[in-house]
Order: sequence, then C-alpha cells, then structure tokens
Amino acid sequence: MTTVLHVLSLFGALCMFLFGMALMSEGLQKSAGDRLRSFMASMTSNAFKRVLTGTVLTALVQSSSATTIMVVSFVNAGLLSLGNAVGVIMGANIGTTLTAWVTSLGFSVNIALFAVPMMAFGFLMFSSKKDMMKNLGQFLIGFSIMYVGLTFMKDFSNELLGAYQPQMLTFFGLINHYGFGSVLLFLLAGAVLTVVLQASSATMAITMLLATSGLIDFPLAIAMVLGENIGTTITANIAAMVANVSAKRAARAHLIFNVFGVLWVLALFYPIVRFIGYIMMTLGGVDPMSVDMVGANEASMRAQEALVSAQEAMKVATISGTGMSEAQAALSAAQADMSSAQHAFQVSKNAILYGIAALHTLFNVTNTLILIWFVPLIVKVVTWMVKEPKGEEEVFRLKYIAGGPLSTAELSLNEAQHEVVHFAEICNKGFGYIKAAVNEQDPEKFNAVNDKLVKYEEITDRIEFEIASYLNEVSKNDISDEASERVKAMYKIIGEMESLGDSGEAIGRILKRKNAHGKVFDKSLLDRLNRMLDVVQRGYDVMIENLRNGELKEISNAVNCEYNINECRNHLREEHITNIESDSYHYLTGVYYMDVVAELEKIGDFLINISEAAIVKNEK
Repeated sequence: MTTVLHVLSLFGALCMFLFGMALMSEGLQKSAGDRLRSFMASMTSNAFKRVLTGTVLTALVQSSSATTIMVVSFVNAGLLSLGNAVGVIMGANIGTTLTAWVTSLGFSVNIALFAVPMMAFGFLMFSSKKDMMKNLGQFLIGFSIMYVGLTFMKDFSNELLGAYQPQMLTFFGLINHYGFGSVLLFLLAGAVLTVVLQASSATMAITMLLATSGLIDFPLAIAMVLGENIGTTITANIAAMVANVSAKRAARAHLIFNVFGVLWVLALFYPIVRFIGYIMMTLGGVDPMSVDMVGANEASMRAQEALVSAQEAMKVATISGTGMSEAQAALSAAQADMSSAQHAFQVSKNAILYGIAALHTLFNVTNTLILIWFVPLIVKVVTWMVKEPKGEEEVFRLKYIAGGPLSTAELSLNEAQHEVVHFAEICNKGFGYIKAAVNEQDPEKFNAVNDKLVKYEEITDRIEFEIASYLNEVSKNDISDEASERVKAMYKIIGEMESLGDSGEAIGRILKRKNAHGKVFDKSLLDRLNRMLDVVQRGYDVMIENLRNGELKEISNAVNCEYNINECRNHLREEHITNIESDSYHYLTGVYYMDVVAELEKIGDFLINISEAAIVKNEK
C-alpha cells in the first residue's frame, strides 16, 4: 500500500511540475500578448535574427509549440517565408534548452524554500485588478508550483529508491549491458516517453531523476535526451496531420532538423560524451563519466549512520559523565565525514545534471550552426515531401487555427481573428462566382459556375463550424470579460458570413429555375444587375477592410455601402414596375430578375451586420 501511494505521489508531483510550467508559460504569454507577434515580424530580416527570434520567444514562453504555431500563422499570412520560418524553428530548439538548465537548477538547489513564499507574492499580484500584475502573478505562481513539484519528485523518488534500490539497480543493470544497443534502446525510450507525456520538459525531468539516482549512467541519460528531441517532433507532426500545407511543411522541417542532429551525434556518440566531460572539467567541475552516483549515495548514507551513532554515543557520555572527550572527538569526526560525503554527493549530482543540460545545449546550438547554411535545401525537401493540393481542395482549409488553441485566450483569439479575415476573403471569392453566374448565358458553362456556388455554400458551412468549434474550445478556459465579448462578436461575424454562402446558393437556384423555364436576361437587365453587383462588391471590399482594421472605431464606409445598396435596390424596383407596365419583358423573367435583386440586397444586410459586430468587438 505504501509503494502504491509513493508511485501515485510521484506521478502527482510530475503533474504538478507540468501544470506549474504551463501556468508560468501562460502568464508570460498573456503579459506579452501581441508584442510577441510584433517582435517576430520585426526580427526576421537575416539568419542570425531569425534564430535569435526563435530562441528568445521560446525561452520566454517555455513552449516551442507556441512559437511554431505563431511561425506557421505568419507563413500562411505571407508575412514570413518558409525559409525564414525554418530559421525561427531552429532558434526555438535552442530556446528549449533553457528548460534543461532550469530543471537541473531545481535538482541541485532547494529552490522550493523560496518558491513557497514566492507563491504568496504571486497570489497577491494575481488578485490585482490590473491585467499586467495579474499575469505576472500567474507567472510567479506557476514558477513556484513547478519547483515545488520538482522537489516532491525528488523526495518521492528517493523514497521508492530506498525501498526498492536493489531490484531497480538489477533491472536497469540488465539493460545497461548491451553497449551501443543500450544507447539506442534508451533513445527510443526517451522518444516514446515524450510522445506519451506530450511534454519534452517532463522527459528531461525524468531523465535527470534516473541519472542522479544512479539507475542509469551518463551516456544513457544523453541517449534519452536525444530521444526526447525526436519525440517532440513526432508530437508536432501528429498535430500537423490535420493541418494545412504550411503547418505540415514547418513540422517536417522541425523533424529534419532534429533527426539530422541525432544521427550525427550518434555517429560521434562516445567522442561527444568525452567532450562534454572535458567541458565540465575546464569549467571547474567533474567529468560526469567518472561519477558513481550509487557509490556516492551509499557513502552519504554510511556517513549519516555513523553520525547518528556518534550522536547517540554523545548522549550516553553526557548522561554518564564519562568518556566525554572521546565521544566529542568521534562526533566531530562523524560530522566532518558527513559534510565531506554530502559535498562529494552534491558535486557528483551537479556533474550529471549540468552535463545533461550542457549536452542538450551543445546539440541544438551545433545543429543550428551546421544546418543554418542549408535552409534553402531544407525548404526544397519539405516542399517535395508535402506538395500543394491540386485544384481548390485547399480553399476550405483553416490557415491559422488548424493546430488548435494556443495556451492563452489572447493569442488564440488573435489567430481566430486572422482566420475570420481569411473567411471573409473566401466569401468574396464566392461572390465572384455569383457575378459570373448572373452574366453567363451558356447553359453548360452556367452549370459549372453554379456547381461552384453550391461548393462555396458547403465551404462556408464547414469553415463556420470549425471556427465556432475553435472559439468554443477557447471559451472553456478562464477568459477575461473583454475576451468573452470578442468571442461573442466573432460568433456573430461567422454566422453572417455563412449566410453570405447561403445567398450565393439561393441566387444559383433562382438562375437555374430561370434557365429551366427558358427565360433569358437581356442586355438591359444584365446592365442593371451588374450595376447592383458592383455596389455590393464595394460592400465586400469595405467588410474585409474593416475586419483587417484592429482598431476599428467607426463604420461610416459600411453604412454608406448599405445605403447605396438599398438605394440601388429601390431604383431597380421602380424601374421594374415601369417596365412590367410597359410590357418590356416577360412577367416571369421580371420575377426572377427581382428575386436576384432581393437576394443581393440581403447580402448587403449581412455585410453591414459584420461591420457592426466588428466595431462592437473593438470597442470592448
């Protein structure tokens, strides 16, 4: 029962570590907000800046996934080429090495002593009404929880190790004796563990836990770190399976980067291990290869037992009043031995921890220095691996939110806003087919255009559903009142856009019935309809312009378009009544003509509703 409790406690401590890291990352992302995107947009002019951008962003948000998602959205928006994106992704890999150093610090220093008081300060800041203070408070709380979780992981693993050390040493000893095969085995274990836990930081913590416990030696710990680098790219590629072309190419570039790095490190595995030892000794440390954690731990335990015996002997001597000097000398010697054993244990432990972190940093920095010169080749390879879809199959795919919500509502809603603008552009393209359908007199060509209108109605339905699902996921989190209002406005906007698709299909049905009854719009009717179509087209242009305006304050342009559309409709209706009275065209032709006009006027209503929702969103 005690063992089960320790195992569950160890798992709970791991979850606390991951939750704290997620909370810390979310607090930083909330604090930064759009400044992260602005920083990325302005810092990608050359290779060095691109790598630096990825490094700084990932070090700040402690999430290479968040950085990659932002990179993909920039590629889709045309603000960043795929080649530039690859450079940022390389930098993101360097940024993740900070996690290893942060984790190693948590194992070597008892930061939990400071973390708990820090949590109190974080809570006070989190209670503030100012968003900046609240977000920084969340960061401090997450930082504290992360290190408390790390401390619990150390404590409960020591409990388990104390109870089952012989069995664990026997088990790991069996799989340690396959030479380079053991290296490959632990590399695979690191990759699988990262995929299962969906967090490379968790795998790094577990690796350090196993190494400092003496269950695995330094080379096998390095193998697990290499596996973690493979595992994190597998996770990204699985997520990109349902994403668009740009997301898939970015994920493949990440995979190529890390796989290449792992291959050259494996080819030079033992020289690199020795090189890490040389670096550690040059910096005044100990070669991790020379460390015996089991022996250091046993020596520390023996010194602890000797100290306890000396303390008991001192108590007896004090009570009896005899042998005080001998007991005092023995106690002093035991204390000196204990101090020496603890120092030796800590030095050995630090050598392992900092050696692992150094390897992780060396791996990513060296890999970047090698591959940064081959970015054009990487772009060609991933473009060959992930080809553009033929025809218009990609038109309905989400461009910005296919990877799912980011860790904060603010960043997620920014991505959703870009997707809404993309949706508007698709609706505008659909209106182009409405104009083509109205003017097409050839039945076969009309049927082809009408099929496009039907397809675009399906596309708008699908995009509305996918954006709404995304917004629903964002809303499940704890979001601010302002974010909640933005979500409501976006629901309204995408609903109106879906109606634009419905109107397009409705106009197609009207024209199809007209053709079925053998009726034709003559040149005068087409001229009038094209006049109305031009006015509505201006409404589409204004809608997109307003949606792109992140600081929209007034919509007089949309109001004017709505007025012009209504005036055009009224003028055409008055002309129609006059023409029917003078028998200028067949009555049924006039019915179809006015049905199209009425549907175009409805489109104008949808367009003004979208601009109204957009200005409400920006006023909040």
